[in-house]
Amino acid sequence: MGYLLGIDLGTSSLKSILITEDGEVKGLSAKAYQFASPYNGYAEHDPKEWWQACCETIRQVLKKTGVPADEIKGLSFSGQMHGAVMLDAALRPVRPAILHCDARSGEQVEKLKNLLGTERIKEVVMNPVYTGFLLPSLLWVKEAETENFSRIAHVMLPKDYLKLKMTGEISTDYSDASATLAFDIRRNEWSKEVLSLAGVPGEWFPVCLDTASAAGTVCKEAAEETGLSVKTVVAPGGGDQVMQGIGNGITRAGEACSNIGTSGQVSFQSDRPVQNPALNTNTFCGYKRGRWFTMGAIMNAGLSYKWFSSLFDKVDYDAMNGRIGKVPPGSGGVIFLPYLNGERTPHLNPNISGAFVGLNVNTGRPEMARAVMEGVAFALNQCIEVCKSLGLSAEVMAASGGAVNSMPWLQIQADVFGCALKVADTKEQASMGAAIAAGAAAGVYRDIEEGCAQVVRYKDFLIEPDMENHKLYQEYYGLYKEMYTNSSSVIERLTLAGRRKPYKDK
Repeated sequence: MGYLLGIDLGTSSLKSILITEDGEVKGLSAKAYQFASPYNGYAEHDPKEWWQACCETIRQVLKKTGVPADEIKGLSFSGQMHGAVMLDAALRPVRPAILHCDARSGEQVEKLKNLLGTERIKEVVMNPVYTGFLLPSLLWVKEAETENFSRIAHVMLPKDYLKLKMTGEISTDYSDASATLAFDIRRNEWSKEVLSLAGVPGEWFPVCLDTASAAGTVCKEAAEETGLSVKTVVAPGGGDQVMQGIGNGITRAGEACSNIGTSGQVSFQSDRPVQNPALNTNTFCGYKRGRWFTMGAIMNAGLSYKWFSSLFDKVDYDAMNGRIGKVPPGSGGVIFLPYLNGERTPHLNPNISGAFVGLNVNTGRPEMARAVMEGVAFALNQCIEVCKSLGLSAEVMAASGGAVNSMPWLQIQADVFGCALKVADTKEQASMGAAIAAGAAAGVYRDIEEGCAQVVRYKDFLIEPDMENHKLYQEYYGLYKEMYTNSSSVIERLTLAGRRKPYKDK
């Protein structure tokens, strides 16, 4: 029997999973890291640290499992989306990668909007122009770091840097490319029009391949660093949303997924590119031609709970889940706005910050922790509302990401959404999706659909919504939305005041 390797490059950690052809998990290794924020609103990472984490986790998996390297038929990647990795002619990073959660390029966003115009944005890139996407970040470097910009020879997405190191070849996939704002979504190609108007050379951008195609094999240098075989086929993989969908078995139009990772997303599969006149969702290419997905994204999902937990010396997550489960819906009248690093759907506002509202003398840590979970669920529900207004729907949603480890958070989502949730019987859907794509590229499966049918299994229960709680949450959800409407201008002024004098973290 052969084995498949899936590598998930996340914002806060990298995970490598090794599975059998029928989906049995043989080994998993993870390496945590922290992106740098040298100034308020900045988020960047040295790509070399990603590769070090990749090599380390692969070696650990091989050591733990004892699986011979030449029995691993294929490997592939899932990656955090939108980030800008810039390399020189010698394939060395010019500067740290600028990540999806970076908010520095506000001026460049406005310039791009004026250059392209609303109608061309809707027709070509089909997505809102927003900070943290590759093209605005690249233009920030062009204006703020001219020497670095002059050294750039190649631009790619985060997971593509790992693929370059693994194969020695530069390429990307359609799903990740479509999330850069430099790609023509309908034509499935880099937009010469957009790049010309932006003043960025088209030759910097990599060739695009299908998610489950063969992008090469493990090169000699990577084999020495990872312990892998040079015979192992490497597939391009895709952006984390595409790969999480595959790992959840979400491959058909009309299916949907809710994900709470560092950031959060609600993703609906479709057989057409869905145009949103308001441009407050994202439509990207899927894992194959003729497949797209429309996504509402929030900036601070699991990151909100991680931030809150970091305020305390000790965190026993299982014990906190028990205490949170005893707090009634509504958290004693406390609402959390999860805008720690700006927000995308539906507000498209990089200049907004988070807040607790309704704190009182009876508010304790469990109430605040539950309010964080509820605030994230409210933000995701706004994404669902927008997607439904575009004609997208699903009877059951797959729940994904780190929040599936918290039964209270799963129930909160179901109650807020008013929709049943199913959970894949693996905690690592993105890396599992990457392993499935690797199997399709290596010929283990006929295609991704066959791989999903053979690998993806679900837990034997649904998280059903409590409709009494749903009714109560509708009241709180309405208040949540009113808070942004009535208070956003004040919060924006406070956010910008905090950025007036950039400071380095101590």
